[in-house]
Amino acid sequence: MTELSMTVNGKTVTGKAEGRTLLVTFLREELKLTGTHVGCDTSQCGACQVHVNGQPVKSCTMFAAEAEGADVRTIEGMANADGSLSVIQQAFQDHHGLQCGFCTPGMVMTTAALLKENPKPTEAEVREYLEGNICRCTGYHNIVKSIMAASGQDVSAIAAE
Repeated sequence: MTELSMTVNGKTVTGKAEGRTLLVTFLREELKLTGTHVGCDTSQCGACQVHVNGQPVKSCTMFAAEAEGADVRTIEGMANADGSLSVIQQAFQDHHGLQCGFCTPGMVMTTAALLKENPKPTEAEVREYLEGNICRCTGYHNIVKSIMAASGQDVSAIAAE
């Protein structure tokens, strides 16, 4: 077991992990941050998306030891400082961008990365950016609508599919 130290959601944390421990497992089991979900273990679904040093990462594809000294942000770190929902989270709630909720943490983290890179994406750009995230419930319409709303754009023109 190796002692690891990193900043997670703005706080310095330490924990122990074997060399083969994935970051998602370290976050969930060692740090008890269970908002990051394990969906497929093959980097296909995006449910485990976190940000490492500001970059979106599927945490099932990274060893915890690789995050030594890194700045990691999980879904638990997305709320505002006062505990209220972030603009992205509020948009997902307001526009019904979730159904069962399993993919939602990954979708929210992916949305944050997209809007950092492209603050006013088109609907087509949103759909393309979501290619690495799978939702088995919603059909993506309200997820796309939520992302467009979070970017401050009018969502009334988004056609139902």
